[in-house]
Amino acid sequence: MNEEKRILIIEDDQEISKLLHVILTKMGMTPVSAYSGTEGLLQLKSNPFDLILLDLMLPGMSGEEFITQVREESAIPIIVISAKIGVEDKVQVLKMGADDYITKPFHQKEVEARVEVQLRKSIGQPSQKDEKVWRGLTIFPEKLSVTLENKSLQVTNAEFDILSLFINHPEHAFSKREIYEKIWKGTYVGDDNTISVHISNLRRKMAEVTPEEYIRTIWGVGFMLV
Repeated sequence: MNEEKRILIIEDDQEISKLLHVILTKMGMTPVSAYSGTEGLLQLKSNPFDLILLDLMLPGMSGEEFITQVREESAIPIIVISAKIGVEDKVQVLKMGADDYITKPFHQKEVEARVEVQLRKSIGQPSQKDEKVWRGLTIFPEKLSVTLENKSLQVTNAEFDILSLFINHPEHAFSKREIYEKIWKGTYVGDDNTISVHISNLRRKMAEVTPEEYIRTIWGVGFMLV
């Protein structure tokens, strides 16, 4: 599925870094390792990458600080891989702009699946090249970009996927389970906060452009584009 996909691994534990390196290499990708947030930023500024796998507990610059700095300039997909298992830790990094979160210890198949999900849009989807419009919202699948009332909306990979799902089915209410399984292609965990955090981020970004409501909560069901 990938031609020369370059993945930046930022992990200070050399054994885990090597394991991720082996997993990605077997997937036919080109992994590059960095062992601190600062080294990761230098790599990112010097070379093109398609995805970042990021630990949070790093020497010097933390993973959270790294996300904040990267999101000021780039929408590159970021998957956090961390031993922090608290809900608040996960919610925090998703709000900062991470696209997904894997807890340690992880299973090889889980890493493979989540990496594939984050990379799939770069392969190209010929049947979905045309722009999609709903009221003042426009999605450009080929460019992976979004505008709201003719103003550029900076969204992450996951946020783009959610908007794409909604705009292809406007005024259709999706449950969290449906959104998760359609976008992440995995089994939904009932207490997962991923969807709610991404929806909250989208609403905040949209509210900075317009007071008009676009994403409505349908109590007892889920969310829909209105």
